[in-house]
This record gives sequence, structure tokens and C-alpha cells, in this order.
Amino acid sequence: MDRLLHLDRTLDQLDPPAWPPPGVHTTALVRTVHELRQVPLHALGPAALRTLVTQQVALPHVLPLTVRLLLDEPMLDAYFYEGDLLLAAVDAPESAWSLFPDLRGRLRDVITSLPDSAVSSLPHGSVESLARFVTHPAPLR
Repeated sequence: MDRLLHLDRTLDQLDPPAWPPPGVHTTALVRTVHELRQVPLHALGPAALRTLVTQQVALPHVLPLTVRLLLDEPMLDAYFYEGDLLLAAVDAPESAWSLFPDLRGRLRDVITSLPDSAVSSLPHGSVESLARFVTHPAPLR
């Protein structure tokens, strides 16, 4: 089954129950995440995906979209700096990645092919995050 089959639907539709409106005194981040859950998947850009991944919202729907972007442009600057979407993805919980061993393998291949100059430009601690993701044992097939 194609993971990207429902690009016209929202996370509220695909990841029930739909979230109620945020409270009056919620933070801007919480309001943003609530709003992003109402956006069709095809309209979620890199910054939105980065926000959803870092907040661990609907990862079974968001990670495939994120990896699709990263396979084409691994050092994509989603919002803060080059590679921020990649780092958000590799820091997603193992429970989310366990659903997508094939995507994990493809992203692992992309990471191992990155030039040292790209990796060295990432923030402190990024090399360790990438190494942890890359060295995670591959699933048995």
C-alpha cells in the first residue's frame, strides 16, 4: 500500500481523534501544531514537517513525507539551518522508525554518502545523532 496515498487528507482525518481547538492561553507552538493537523498532507512544507516531527505528532504519517524530501535534499534548510529537517528525522523515536525499516535504510544510505563538509557544518551534537541513526542495526528481512 502506498504510504502517500492520502495526500489530500489532514492529520486530523488520518490520525483520529481530531484535536479540539487549542485553549486560549496555549503557546504559539501548540497553536501551530493544532493548525498543522488541519492542513492537507500535500500542503505540508519542510518547516511544517520539521515542527510535526520534533513534536512527535502523527509520525506514521509525517515521517514518510519527511524522508521523501530528505532523499532528494538531505541538507534541506526547513526553518533554522541546513540539515535541520534531517536532524529532526534522525531524532524521531525508534518506535516510529520501526514501522519503516525500508525508509530508515534509504535514509541511512543518504546519510552515509554525505560529504564531511556538510556534516561538519551542523550544530554541536549532530554528528552523534547521525551516527546513532546510521549504526542502529538493520532489521532482518
